[in-house]
Amino acid sequence: MGGFGWVQEGLKLLLVCWLAGGSVLALVRHPVPVLLMMPVSPGPGRENLMARLVPAVRLALQDLEKQPPPLGNYEIQFQLLDSQCDPAKALKVLFDTLWAGPRYLLLFGGMCPPVTALIARALPALSLVQVSFVAPPPSQSNKKWYRNLFSTAPSVRNLNQAAVKLLQRYKWRRIGLVTEEEPGLTEMKKDLIRQLLKADVQLVAAENFSDDACSSLKELKKRDVRIIIALFEDGSVSEVLCCAYRLNLFGPRYQWIFAAGGTAGWRLGWQPSHCSAHNLLMAADGSFRLQARDFSTRNTPGVSGRTPHDFQESYLKQLMQEGSEGSPHHTFAYDAVWVAARALSQVMEAVKLREKYGAQRNVTVSEEEEVKMLIEAVKNTQFEGVTGSVSFRNGDRMTSIELIQFQGDSGVLVGEFNTSNQQLRLMNHLLKFKGPGPAKDQTLVHLHHHHISLLLYTTVSSAAAVTIFITLIILCFIIIKHKHWLLSSNTSSWDKLLLVGLLLSSTSVLLSGLDGASLPEEVFNILCSARLWTLSVGHTVGFSVLLAKTWRVYFFCNIRQRNHMQPGLLLLWMFLLDVLILTSWQVMDPLRWVVLHHSSEEYLDDQDVIIRSYSKLCSSTNMEQWLTAVYGYKTPVMGFGCFLAWSIRTADLGPSAASSKLLILSVFSVTLFSMSGVMGALLTSHDPPVQFCLSSILILSCNLFILSGLFGPQICLVLSSSRKLQQSAELQDEAADEEDEDRLRRMNEELKSQSAQLDVQVETINLQLSEMIQDEAGGKLGPELSSRMSAHEVQVCSYSKHLQEKASSPVDINSPEHVQRRLSVQLPILHHSYLAMIGGVSSSSSSLFSSRDVFMHHHEDFLYG
Repeated sequence: MGGFGWVQEGLKLLLVCWLAGGSVLALVRHPVPVLLMMPVSPGPGRENLMARLVPAVRLALQDLEKQPPPLGNYEIQFQLLDSQCDPAKALKVLFDTLWAGPRYLLLFGGMCPPVTALIARALPALSLVQVSFVAPPPSQSNKKWYRNLFSTAPSVRNLNQAAVKLLQRYKWRRIGLVTEEEPGLTEMKKDLIRQLLKADVQLVAAENFSDDACSSLKELKKRDVRIIIALFEDGSVSEVLCCAYRLNLFGPRYQWIFAAGGTAGWRLGWQPSHCSAHNLLMAADGSFRLQARDFSTRNTPGVSGRTPHDFQESYLKQLMQEGSEGSPHHTFAYDAVWVAARALSQVMEAVKLREKYGAQRNVTVSEEEEVKMLIEAVKNTQFEGVTGSVSFRNGDRMTSIELIQFQGDSGVLVGEFNTSNQQLRLMNHLLKFKGPGPAKDQTLVHLHHHHISLLLYTTVSSAAAVTIFITLIILCFIIIKHKHWLLSSNTSSWDKLLLVGLLLSSTSVLLSGLDGASLPEEVFNILCSARLWTLSVGHTVGFSVLLAKTWRVYFFCNIRQRNHMQPGLLLLWMFLLDVLILTSWQVMDPLRWVVLHHSSEEYLDDQDVIIRSYSKLCSSTNMEQWLTAVYGYKTPVMGFGCFLAWSIRTADLGPSAASSKLLILSVFSVTLFSMSGVMGALLTSHDPPVQFCLSSILILSCNLFILSGLFGPQICLVLSSSRKLQQSAELQDEAADEEDEDRLRRMNEELKSQSAQLDVQVETINLQLSEMIQDEAGGKLGPELSSRMSAHEVQVCSYSKHLQEKASSPVDINSPEHVQRRLSVQLPILHHSYLAMIGGVSSSSSSLFSSRDVFMHHHEDFLYG
């Protein structure tokens, strides 16, 4: 108890020495009383708080004495109040001092947050303004309650704001928080959580510790926290880093952010027994520390005439002389004295001018007006101090929060957060991370769309297009060669239906495999339904046709009353059943385009990335039940078809045995392909490319097998029969041409013979005429000769007509026309020669020979006259 009294009396004596010491000019300066509230009484962790700040306050008072008027005209006189860090005792001693007088306008200090929180709310009622040099806690950010409180140290909320800005800069959205159980840190933690929630940052875990920090860190590791914000005093840094080293919570995958500890800098302090200094340095390497700037970056004289470097040297010199330790608040205390002195001097000068030159002279300014004037003076404070530019906004100090990165064995300034504009500036060229870049807040999950490649879809769709093209060609061939097809197959309508079924099933392949296309979801939903309908209806129609054909052959072989069976009804009922089920499915539970996440993952350790695959497919809520219904009626039908096909495998069908064998083989192949497709689709549902490729190959292979097995031989048969018919027609035409040629040859021979006979007759007539001329003379023979000649001409003309009617080829030289022309020329010449010899005829009678009709008429008169 005696020791404590000696310390208290010594501090009071030292404070009196500050105020009384100095030059003779200090005796003539106007004293300005100021309350100085500090915890002078001893307590845990605060035995030397006053002694650590005394050198900084003394330097400020000494520098103020050197200032010119009006600032140099006033002398700050501190009245020391021992708060004992007890709000009740501090409030009592404050009331006692205010009651005893003199009049106080300003309260300086505030080392104890509980005391400051209580007294700061009472300042408006006490007509006081407080200037502090300690960072105010977040609870004092409400300026309605703490409007008379100002602090030269930045608020703790600024550290939280800087931490949130750092998280946003590197897009860290998932963090953990570990806090030491201290009253001030707990309040800081609550404010940080509010700001994290406002910034949409997920707080995975918030752990507290008092003695054992390792248990809290184990929980963070268990929850896979990568970004850790630590709120604790400098003395706990070594303990936390040692636990981080032991739990392997450091390295390129982790990032530590120390957001508390004031301006003390990096202090690893004592080393736990389980960790060496090297271990601590490894755990701390790359971590960030946020701290308020306690020294100006400008090495130029401030308002006091000192540079930050000069002030620091003077402060350390006095500490060495007094044998005290330094305080982390000494720079802010120095600037706080200057803020108080400048504001008080401005108010004193304003009051003096108002009392001297105001409208109402010799009227004392009220305490309320003085407080308002003092608040405005502090708000408008603007000067360059040892901590940088000193100014206030809403009672908070505007300054910069430094971002320090621990690199190697020292801290490097890599950025700063400006509290005035809320901007974070980073010097990227100074940043060094343990990995290729900043740590990730969690293992990144890259979603990989496992879709059907364009090459695969192009290849399969090309094969489907070729199959569709072949099917259309066969269908057109059947339509064009309808009559010939009926000769080779009496089931033309069923063959067309079978081709339609093949077209639909092949079209379903084209509608599949489009999951990689950029199409709206509505389009994909339509494609899902279209694919289901084309595949199911195509399969039903195709297999129903094969079943109907097999049914007919079966009853043809086993039942005598064949006319009563109608296999076409079987096809109709199967089609209607398929349409009924598909319509119910479409209406009650339509297919939708859904995303399927696969369980397989690929982890890239060097990049801390997990590649997780997903695919898109058509599905519905009760997909399994609907598929069971479809398979439930199609499987028995296919089994029944196989039974019928197996039953007729040994039947004696005569000429149609070959086509029946192909029909049996087609039924078995469709059943086999269908069952294989269903099993393959179920087994490869997790791999869309494989499922698409396998299903498409089975569908197209089945279709091509039916086209080549059933329709190929029939097409060859139709083509061969058409070729035979064409050859027989050509042979018939050739035979007809040869017959006509023979007939014309015979006719030509006959005409030649007749022409020779005519030549003989003409020759005979010429001989007769010449004999008559020689034997008989005179005109008595003329009439007889004329009558004979006329009769002969009539015979020749009538014979020429007979030849003309008999001939069929006008181009022959012995045709009736040629013979007639030859006679018409020769006979008149003979007549003219003969008449000239017997005396001739008159020129008027020559017209009788100009016309054949006249010639004929003349001789008729001659014969029958």
